[in-house]
Amino acid sequence: MNIHQLTPAPNSKKGVKRVGRGLGSGRGKTSGRGENGQKKRSGGVPGRFFQGGQLSLIRRLPKRGFNNPYGDEFTVINVSDLEVFDNGTVITKELLKEKRIINKIEKSGVKVLGNGNLTKKLTVKLNKFSKTAIEKITKAGGSIEEA
Repeated sequence: MNIHQLTPAPNSKKGVKRVGRGLGSGRGKTSGRGENGQKKRSGGVPGRFFQGGQLSLIRRLPKRGFNNPYGDEFTVINVSDLEVFDNGTVITKELLKEKRIINKIEKSGVKVLGNGNLTKKLTVKLNKFSKTAIEKITKAGGSIEEA
């Protein structure tokens, strides 16, 4: 048997129902579409989210928020996160990412906040610091350099 000799199994293929071919066909006149209305017309099925001419839900709900293209976005860490390093360590963005303290560095860099305590003397070279973070790092004997 060759490929050109293959045929479908008996009764597996149905013929196309021809509509609109006279009353005797059983699908004449309105072709199975019923009498009047939107679904009778050509292209007459409305979209999935059509709500009968009512203003759609998406357009009724209020828009919220604002994305400032010029705003600063910092990756935020706390002073307590720096406790894992040894005395005298120079802390940079790359070191924090390497140690998996942060996942990614946002476009404006890394900001240190003052939550928690610090007992080790560290040199911190990051982009921004809160007032309490500066107090706690200098109180522990460390130094700060804004990079």
